[in-house]
Formats: sequence, C-alpha cells, structure tokens
Amino acid sequence: MGWWEVNADTLANSRFVVSPLCETTASLMVLEKDAPAHPAERRWLDSHGPAYRERLASDPVTALLVRVALGKHRWIADFLTPVPSAEGMAPGGAQFHDELTRIRETPADTALTDLEIAHRGALPAPLLSADPPARIADLLEWVWSETVKPDWPRRRRVIEADVVARTGQLSRAGWAAALDDMHPEMQWLGDNRLQINTRAFPPRQLMGSQLLLVPVTPRRGWISTDRPDSHGTVHRNAVIYACSGTLAEPDRAAAPEALARLLGAGRASVLVLLDSPMSTTHLVAMTGQGLGSVGRHLKVLLDAALVGRRRAGRSVLYYRTAAGDVLVRAQDS
Repeated sequence: MGWWEVNADTLANSRFVVSPLCETTASLMVLEKDAPAHPAERRWLDSHGPAYRERLASDPVTALLVRVALGKHRWIADFLTPVPSAEGMAPGGAQFHDELTRIRETPADTALTDLEIAHRGALPAPLLSADPPARIADLLEWVWSETVKPDWPRRRRVIEADVVARTGQLSRAGWAAALDDMHPEMQWLGDNRLQINTRAFPPRQLMGSQLLLVPVTPRRGWISTDRPDSHGTVHRNAVIYACSGTLAEPDRAAAPEALARLLGAGRASVLVLLDSPMSTTHLVAMTGQGLGSVGRHLKVLLDAALVGRRRAGRSVLYYRTAAGDVLVRAQDS
C-alpha cells in the first residue's frame, strides 16, 4: 500500500469498528501460522490447534485453499478480507453471520482472480473448481463457533477498551499519536500522508472515502479496501490492527490469587490492570464490572495510596503508584 493521502474530511468521517468476522479471520491466521504472540495465545493454540489441523486433514482442498488465500507473498486474497460494516460500534454491533454473507456471495471468478494475485501465478488445479468463497466461509464459521464465539464477550471487552484508549489518545494528542502505534510500519508522515506499510506501492488518495479502524485481539493486522464501483471510486478503506498487548493478553490482567484474597478479586484486578494509565470507562470495558463497582474499587485504592489519578484533557486517568507496584510485584516473587 505504501502511503495513503487523506484530508481532514477523511479523518473526520473515520470511525472505530468492532467486527466479529475480522476477529475470526485473525484467529484463523493464528491457527494456520501456529506462531503464538504470547503464552496465553500458546495455550489457546494448544486447545484448538489439534481440532483445526484434524479438520483440514479431512479436507485437503480447503487446506490448500487457506495456504494460498493467506498469501505466502504477504498478500491476502481480497475476498477473504472484506471491509467490515460501519455499524460495528452501534448498539448490538455487527453480527458475524451477516458479515460472513459478504464472503459467501463473492462470485467464484472474482475469488479465483484474488487467489491468483495472492499466489502470484497459476493456481493449483484442485482450486479451479473448488468454490473458494463457500469453502472459506464454512471454515470461518467453524473457527467462529469453535474457537472465538465462546470467548467473544471477553474479546469484545478488550476491543472496546482499546477503542476507549485510542479515542482518549486522539483527544489528547491528535491523529498522529493515535495512528502511529497501530502497526510497526504505520505512521503519520505529515502533509496529509498516512504510511500504511513500507512496501513499494504507489500512493493512493482517500479523499471522500471513509476510513475504518478495526481492532482485533490476535497479534495480526491487514488492510481492506472496497472494490471500486462502476465509476472507479473506492468508498471505504479499513485498517485492521492488533489491540494493545497489555489489553489482549489475559495473563497480564489476571490478579494473583494471594492478592485477590487480600484485596478482593474485583479490586485486585483493577490494581493489576493499572500498570498503564486507564480511565474509568476503560477499566469497566476491561474488567466487565459495572461502573459503580469500578468507582468503589478506585476510591478504596486511592485512599490506600495504591493508585493515583491525573487529568488528561477531558479524561481522568488512574495509574498505579510506587506502593501499588510493590504490592503487585511482591506476588510474583
């Protein structure tokens, strides 16, 4: 992609989106690559990897299709990664099966063309009559129902917490700060230029199109772009990026048992999470506790000088004090 040229209208029209399909696609990538980013993901792979490999072993055409679609040349077949619905942050949010329909309804010829681009050449013969959209959709449905859906409430809280953190960062420091750490290769270059990656692609103009920002909990990311309409206009583009590691790794948020007995499980989990500053809204999203409960926990922790607080723009951020650090780290010794 190289870099995109955007203007103030593009940024003003951008929005964060929660996408169950993107979360499932990122999980498929983890299953296929078998390269965990942290110990909790290793345990998730140990739990679901054998069933995934067994499923593909019984369906070698789909196994071949996945390898080609995910792209050994760092290019994912476009039909596998449609731009998610912009309704993803609305009440109720995007529904997985509604999003999946867009993949199922991709014309087979279009999918084959996308696969040839990802494969950089003629496709293996078994794929030419394989109905790629149906096979990929069936596999994604399996990944969703078996590995993502049971954990979706927690994953969604993590995603929403990332959105809270980044919108707070946006209000404090602007778009450059909010965009720069979404991906190692992504950065704001100035002069209306957003670098997407370091690959040698010609720049693209996004003026007049919508930019969607889509966090996922696996350590995976990609770019999605709508297919041009009859006038050659692309209306929507999406950056799918990995949530902050602190949020996405469940082990980091788990309170040690001894600390939970000392402070209470809810209060201990709040204290453990505050190794980086967070707002009350952020903590509610991360812990799944109610606003009143989090507020009460924070008051007790403030009174005990285990946490402090400071104002950042319109937000009040809470952070762990030196005394709080000593108490949390003592549990690891």
